[in-house]
Amino acid sequence: MNWVAPIKDEETLEKFKEKLREMDDKYYIMFEIGVGTGLQLQEILKFKNKDIRDKDTIEASIGTKNIRRTFVIPEDLKKIIHDYTEGKDPEAYLIIGHASSPAPLSREQAYRAFKSAGKSMGLTSIGAQTMRKTFAWRYYKSTGDIYYLQNLLNHASPSITYRYIGEKPNVEVYLRKMTPEENERSRYLLYTDNNGKKRIEKIQELLSEITKEMDNPLNNDAFFGRVDCLLTEMEELIENFNSTK
Repeated sequence: MNWVAPIKDEETLEKFKEKLREMDDKYYIMFEIGVGTGLQLQEILKFKNKDIRDKDTIEASIGTKNIRRTFVIPEDLKKIIHDYTEGKDPEAYLIIGHASSPAPLSREQAYRAFKSAGKSMGLTSIGAQTMRKTFAWRYYKSTGDIYYLQNLLNHASPSITYRYIGEKPNVEVYLRKMTPEENERSRYLLYTDNNGKKRIEKIQELLSEITKEMDNPLNNDAFFGRVDCLLTEMEELIENFNSTK
């Protein structure tokens, strides 16, 4: 099973939208709403025309605990939605499944449309979460605000949000935005049972072992590739740590 990833290239994103438009405008509109707001597919499929036409924001419940979140509708997306719903019954579903039925499009139909458009372009990491992940990645790249996304998407921690959008955590952002309460909690966790020192010692033991293995003639190129990746990431983390007061 392929991991669903955001579409990070603007040209590819526009081509994907056009593929959906060629299939049916409803798929294009559905995708534009998802990429423009971060709303989940199942929420978009519930909308009637009156729910979203000429609106600045949309409230939706997310997660198993039905947490309420407010999703902003950008001006360019408002225009797209306005034109699409022009002259349509306000009580009708925004995205209908078939012209012969008033029922909304099913999640399965939407998924098949996304997969078909992706396959035609050679994209294998397309799925129901593509819209939301693309929105989140683009928002992060334009603002760097991982904490807003964490709250909007109802993630338990920023690290989950970073994984969700396929980006490496920015430790400097973590350190600069740590609250006094979070700092106090970190102090408690690191001091309890010498947990902090134990974690540092484990890292030191691993690095000592790697240092010894560097001279082992039996190690292949893959080993040195792994070591290089590890050291590069550690160097970035250390630089961020040292530069943050």
